[in-house]
Amino acid sequence: MFEREIFRSLNYHRHVLLNGYRALPVDHYENFPIASIVLPKHLRAPIETIYNFARSADDIADSGELPATFKQERLEFFREELKKIQCNQPPLTTFFSELGTLIAQHNLPITLFFQLLDAFEQDLTIKRYENFTQLKLYCDRSANPIGRILLHLFGYTHDDHLKWSDSICTSLQIINFLQDISEDYELGRIYLPQDEMISFGVTEDHIKNEVFDLSWLNLMEFQIKRAHQYLLDGAELYEILPGRIGIEIKSIVKSGLQVTRKLSASRGNVFATNHKINSFDFVSILLQTVFHK
Repeated sequence: MFEREIFRSLNYHRHVLLNGYRALPVDHYENFPIASIVLPKHLRAPIETIYNFARSADDIADSGELPATFKQERLEFFREELKKIQCNQPPLTTFFSELGTLIAQHNLPITLFFQLLDAFEQDLTIKRYENFTQLKLYCDRSANPIGRILLHLFGYTHDDHLKWSDSICTSLQIINFLQDISEDYELGRIYLPQDEMISFGVTEDHIKNEVFDLSWLNLMEFQIKRAHQYLLDGAELYEILPGRIGIEIKSIVKSGLQVTRKLSASRGNVFATNHKINSFDFVSILLQTVFHK
């Protein structure tokens, strides 16, 4: 985790009242900075609220304790609250009332919040992806809306800005998939394209039995290179955007690149190696953000 004095951690217990129930209080490690002190003070609280919305909905979808029908009901409640905001009607909960005020004040496209919900609901029913095209469509809903929301907060919504942001967010999502292969498998999910697994001679038994062989190594090398390239494709965003937002995005890109280096160094052995950001990585990321292009 990033050092406390540099990045404000949003890994706290949340107790959001949802129609008589509470979202599960879960602590989360985050590889990438969410609300850095680099950002203007007046935007940190809005970003925290947006994060809380996404994280709470994700917690529901990822819970191993809640029944599937209950998860669907809770996410549907989120959707109904968003619909009230969309129709200028008062939401039932304080949290969504605050979110609605935030959306109105900053003129945020509410469709982006619906897209996030689409992704969380998709996790309840779709556990495998036939090819990267399908997986990329999932990233378009699960990750890219976050970057677009942040750009709208800062007022940078040129088509190029959004394209570069999508590339960065897609990469970060893929990187998280690669780090969390075993954890996702325990939830019954595999976020590796099925056709690519087959082409590299990898089966689900590799994950189940934590088999690290040449087939797995080659598959992971391919996945890591793709994630790395997506980051590079989006890097122009921090070169174009001025001031604090540019610095923030640069630190996020450098963080992603640091994790891809760690994944490459272990040759994709996610079964035996922890690839999460540590204090030593943080120093490297800080230096790269300050001194490197």
